[in-house]
Amino acid sequence: MKLRKDLIERDPVSILAPVLAVALALVVGAGVLLALGKNPIEAYGAMLNGAFGDTGRLFNTITRAIPLLLVAVGICIAFRGGVINIGAEGQLFIGAISVTAFSVAVGENLPPLIFIPLALLIGFLAGALWGAIPGYLKAYFDVNEILSTVMMNQIAIQLVLFLLSGPMIDPREIELGTRIPQSARLPEAVALLRLAPPSRIHAGLFVALIAAVVVYLLLWRTPLGYRVRAVGQNKDASRYAGINVPLYTVLALALSGGLAGLAGGVELTGVTRRMVEGFAVGYGFSGIVVALFGRLHPLGAIPSAFFFGALLTGAEQMQRTIQVPSATMIALQGLVVIFVVSSDIWVRRRASKRAARAVSQPAPIEMSMEPIPSEVK
Repeated sequence: MKLRKDLIERDPVSILAPVLAVALALVVGAGVLLALGKNPIEAYGAMLNGAFGDTGRLFNTITRAIPLLLVAVGICIAFRGGVINIGAEGQLFIGAISVTAFSVAVGENLPPLIFIPLALLIGFLAGALWGAIPGYLKAYFDVNEILSTVMMNQIAIQLVLFLLSGPMIDPREIELGTRIPQSARLPEAVALLRLAPPSRIHAGLFVALIAAVVVYLLLWRTPLGYRVRAVGQNKDASRYAGINVPLYTVLALALSGGLAGLAGGVELTGVTRRMVEGFAVGYGFSGIVVALFGRLHPLGAIPSAFFFGALLTGAEQMQRTIQVPSATMIALQGLVVIFVVSSDIWVRRRASKRAARAVSQPAPIEMSMEPIPSEVK
């Protein structure tokens, strides 16, 4: 396993593969646009303009990248721990709805210096608890975490919809008789600072960047991170070495869920300022692709999140400019997902073949040219 990992890291193809995968996805996407009677050059030009056309659009791209980065960093922890977290979407919703309930209950009774960190901590803990449930099922009952996390997504979505339609609905909606499923607006004291008004870019950017660095240090510079990665590499060897495998399996999914919950809290307090139906839909699943594109490395997820943030904002502009159906935008993003995931599989198979060849070839015998000592003569 270590030989294959070293070959992946030293292989320049492994670095270029995601970039080539995106390029191929865009080429195939151009074919789809041509089939619809649209000009691909005009379409992709509109996409670039929508993502980077001016300062406001650049800030919007960064804003979209913030929750993607937090989710992706959490996904990195889960994958390094040998588990697959498909439940980031639900964990994000649970984190956001928990922050909403806490913030509305507290009101304006806390200063921002205490209120904001406490609210984000609530979001992290709620997401961690939601992630720990499938982690516990996996560790102690060998329940497939892919199935359990997907089902937890649906539970979270329905739970949030129930709360927003009843116990947590905005009282003004009841007074007006509209009953739109949304919460009351959050107190101003819990709102994250806007860095460049009137754009929506906010201080959550620093939260996401710090989280990426902290997770990198946690995984590669601490004993806890070493144990998480060891369990992900080989559970049997880890168990033989005395590592509590079930504990670190639960921990990996809990930390992953916690960062997704933090992403929900940051998006809520930084952008929407209230919980609404359809809140941040798609960020949980997109975060998985961001993590894969970043080579499952917390620091690699930073440029990856920025790229996918640009893809999301640019796709919206392209849809408005050349008048293509929204399904086309979803298909284009799906193509990127397919090609990126396929490139990762191809790189790993390539590394496995190179490792097999390296093992099968005998090491060359080095001949010493030093003179024979006189004692031997």
